[in-house]
Amino acid sequence: MKYLDIRETQIAIKKLKDFFEENLSERLNLTRVSAPLFVKPKTGLNDNLNGIEKPVSFTMRKYNEELEIVQSLAKWKRFALRRYGFKSGEGLYTDMDAIRPNEVLDKTHSLYVDQWDWEKVILKEERTERHLKSIVDDIYDVFVKTERYINSCYPFLSNKLPERITFITTQELENLYPKKNPEEREYLICKEKKSVFLMKIGKVLDSGKPHDGRAPDYDDWELNGDILFWNPVLNEVMELSSMGIRVDKESLLKQLKLTNCEERLDFEYHRQLIKNKLPSTVGGGIGQSRICMYFLEKQHIGEVQASVWTDEIIEECKEKNIFLL
Repeated sequence: MKYLDIRETQIAIKKLKDFFEENLSERLNLTRVSAPLFVKPKTGLNDNLNGIEKPVSFTMRKYNEELEIVQSLAKWKRFALRRYGFKSGEGLYTDMDAIRPNEVLDKTHSLYVDQWDWEKVILKEERTERHLKSIVDDIYDVFVKTERYINSCYPFLSNKLPERITFITTQELENLYPKKNPEEREYLICKEKKSVFLMKIGKVLDSGKPHDGRAPDYDDWELNGDILFWNPVLNEVMELSSMGIRVDKESLLKQLKLTNCEERLDFEYHRQLIKNKLPSTVGGGIGQSRICMYFLEKQHIGEVQASVWTDEIIEECKEKNIFLL
């Protein structure tokens, strides 16, 4: 069986990323911008992700002020869209690099996160499930085109994506597999459908538990979701993107109350949102290393990004002839 060696992999990564980035920006009408690596905690711009991850922080020694490495740029992007004068139908994207010290290392999880963070201005009346699905369809079309392109460059790679992505809510998924846990449900639906957009993540389901945690102050839990692909190389599910229509005043207040996080209303970002001074937006992140791993059919994310691994993981990869960058 033919495969990409180390140097070929590096060349393929560049080809794949360039193609995907160009097509994504064109399809969604996005302009590339520069973005911060760290922010001030008091601004409230950093993301809490599932609400338990602690960001990496450090102190500016000469100024005695603490800064945090970004965990994502969901809130910063919304400020930037307003500051840069973006209009409805226009958006931005950027390379986002982050450090996730709480991550449990495995084949698809690393301490280092690299993704395209994107955000787009929408009209208030476009804050609908229908509009969210149309954007997901646009992004999925870019995934399909990327697969065709990279497979034309390396014909030994396989076609893994179906023509269309399947849409399903977390409640529908729970109803489908009521005796399974969330991870098992994702496994079963993705193995069957190959590509899934799992919607409405964060809200409590009929079982009394949410499918998964989601920070209460960026995605509207009724209008968000994850793009999940079935990875035949690993025989498991891969999350390629987390995205959604962002909270407005009403959904922000509701979700902060549900999670007992109303103290966040003291942050500048949240005050601006309550005053309706930020645009309505939709946005998300798309994992760069993960799409490389998926399309180039790699067994470990360390084959497409340079990171730090435990001695046990390094030894295990050596035994399996997996070359970690």
